[in-house]
Amino acid sequence: MQNITFEKLNNAEFTLFEGNPIIKNPPSSFVIADPSVLTPDVSHDGKWHLFCHTFFGVHHYESNDGINFEKKQKIAKRAMRPNINYIDGKYYLFYERTRPPVINALTLIGFKWKSEIYCVESSDLKSWSEPYLVLGNTRDFENDEHGSALSNPFLLNIDGVNRLYYSCGQTFIKDCGFCEPRHINFAESKEISKGYTARTAPIISPDKNIPWLNLCSGCLKVYKLKDCYIGLQNGIFEKNGKSHSAIVLLKSDDGIHFDFVKSFLTPQKCGKSNWMAQYVYACCLTYHEGKLRLYFNARNVANNLTGRESIGVYEAKINL
Repeated sequence: MQNITFEKLNNAEFTLFEGNPIIKNPPSSFVIADPSVLTPDVSHDGKWHLFCHTFFGVHHYESNDGINFEKKQKIAKRAMRPNINYIDGKYYLFYERTRPPVINALTLIGFKWKSEIYCVESSDLKSWSEPYLVLGNTRDFENDEHGSALSNPFLLNIDGVNRLYYSCGQTFIKDCGFCEPRHINFAESKEISKGYTARTAPIISPDKNIPWLNLCSGCLKVYKLKDCYIGLQNGIFEKNGKSHSAIVLLKSDDGIHFDFVKSFLTPQKCGKSNWMAQYVYACCLTYHEGKLRLYFNARNVANNLTGRESIGVYEAKINL
């Protein structure tokens, strides 16, 4: 991604893949969400690897073309919102770790939520280490009336320092019947797997005056381009009495202070399908062999019983 200029990316003509969604929610789970993808040039076996979550944990999928994925294994239970990284011959999978499902279910009747950022390691994507805590609750703004939530980890190395972006806090979305992340922050460490210190104030918080951010912040993925940083954020917003989510493109000189550039991918009906009609959520941007691909998950309707989430692709050809 560091060979791409902002102008090239901003002017790239993205289109939705005609075969979307590429991974549908399984019968056992209303959702399959939060894709994190490695391209063949940054994996040990020259294949595409996608990590995502269902109600039952984080799962690993594998592909030869980045479109047709085969499920390989469940990596971690009590796990959501993964972020996969391949660094010096080792895979680091960061994720939001929740309490057991029975306790999570009790949040529907008033029990408080609790989640933290954990990691597992592997050298071959088959055998994984035991989970270990990477980032726990240390800041007051990570807590609210619903409990304490740290989620959506995303690792970026900046001049030898590991910066772990994450979402925190919770906002209850009435028409969905569940909470979404309120703030976005980051923590830094010189080591990949430990020693992170969280910034003392969020870098993004909801703002009633910002149309795409008037409910809560959702999540943020940050990428270093040749001449700047970009952020891809899915804020949660209210419009005409309903909640929605869309991905927006942000620009930054330092990866901390971001300016809005444009709406990047919005909810829409695709032919006769409404699979992404109301929400476009978390994403992962990849570049491989002249093509940019944005993997994302989307939701058809708000209701937590009838809503379904699947994974799709938004892509563009680009000449460097």
